[in-house]
Amino acid sequence: MTGWDDLASTALVGTDRRPYRGDLLEAAAVEVARRRAGRKANEPGGVEPAPGEEREAVSRRAAERLGRLLGGEHERLIPEWLAAAAATGRRVPAYVLPELLERGRRDRSIRVHLGVLAGQRGRWLAGLNPAWAYLLEEPTGETWELGGAADRRAHLCALRAADPAQARRLLESTWERETPDDRAGFVEVLAEGLSMADEPFLEQALDDRRREVRQSAANLLARLPGSRLSQRMAGRVRACVTISGDTITVEAPTACDKDMERDGVRPKPPRGIGERAWWLQQIVSRAPLSFWGRPQALLAMKIPDWDAEVKAAWVRAAVLQRDPGWARAMFGWDPIADLLECLPPEEQQELAARFVRGHDLDSQLIMVLGGVSSHWREGLATAVLSKIVKVNATQPWNLGELVKLAGEHIDPALFELAEDYSPAEPIQQVAALLRFRADMYKELSR
Repeated sequence: MTGWDDLASTALVGTDRRPYRGDLLEAAAVEVARRRAGRKANEPGGVEPAPGEEREAVSRRAAERLGRLLGGEHERLIPEWLAAAAATGRRVPAYVLPELLERGRRDRSIRVHLGVLAGQRGRWLAGLNPAWAYLLEEPTGETWELGGAADRRAHLCALRAADPAQARRLLESTWERETPDDRAGFVEVLAEGLSMADEPFLEQALDDRRREVRQSAANLLARLPGSRLSQRMAGRVRACVTISGDTITVEAPTACDKDMERDGVRPKPPRGIGERAWWLQQIVSRAPLSFWGRPQALLAMKIPDWDAEVKAAWVRAAVLQRDPGWARAMFGWDPIADLLECLPPEEQQELAARFVRGHDLDSQLIMVLGGVSSHWREGLATAVLSKIVKVNATQPWNLGELVKLAGEHIDPALFELAEDYSPAEPIQQVAALLRFRADMYKELSR
């Protein structure tokens, strides 16, 4: 048998210069098969067997449906299936693990529940395949003392929801020993139950060496109107803004000093935005919204210079400070999904339903609906179904994404409403997907 090096050399120079007896490509194929078959098997005892499972697997029918999703049938529902399955406290069966872990390698969005759903066997596989090692960083239910970074963050989240002060004290007790990456993630956890009791700790975090830590701390402090950072930002806005009658006069900052950087103002703007506009937007977005007064009145005023920048900063401030009143007002000026997230789910849906009824089907409508929390109740569901019927009469080719969103986000318990709403094919497609999801939840409950 000719060696691989000889075959490769002959292929490189060509058989005219180096004659070869026989079929070169056939010999190369045989050599490839021989080399693969001749790899050494793992030495006996080289791999520890997988540990036993502690959690019960989901039902056979539920697992079969997951297999269908992984096979491409309504695959956009995979994250919803995983979230619903994780909520049951059960795991997926071993035979779907390779395909599920491989998908998680490509799609980060589905990893959040895999630490629990993959069970002991999944973590064992992740330890054998470097491509699946990401699983070892996902929460498994371990404690603060024994868990990895993801487990410790999950523990801190649960403690924060139950006892915010105790969670902060726990974080303070280990803060100096945490890695920069862990510190950045742990600061974000404090958004739950945020209060002025957290202000001294977050103010101290503004001096952290890691930029992500400083940014997260500054964002949280901006949600506390009484924080020292909020008051410093208000002072900077006062130096830039004068309100007289129905006019707002603005003079953007001319420099970004070290104190501004400490408070989370990033000196270098993104491409396409000037420095002064960038600094202005950041200080306005972190100044207390109470500084301005009523948003409806302000939106009616004239801003001769920096109008777009100030209003974009108000949108950012409403989102950053989670202010429902400002979110409602700014949604009328710039209807984006981020503003809806500042509102309770029911109000999100009411506002989105009004938008659907008064807006043509375009990319903006799709983006707004994409930001509304599932499951959509009857009011929003009916508005969307009505829009589908209307557009189907004139532009049926334009309905693809709207039909998918409706089927994926309407409460699956409303499948009969959709079935009876109209015989139009797009409506029946929505109904079929809702029934699919209703069956999915039923299987996971057994």
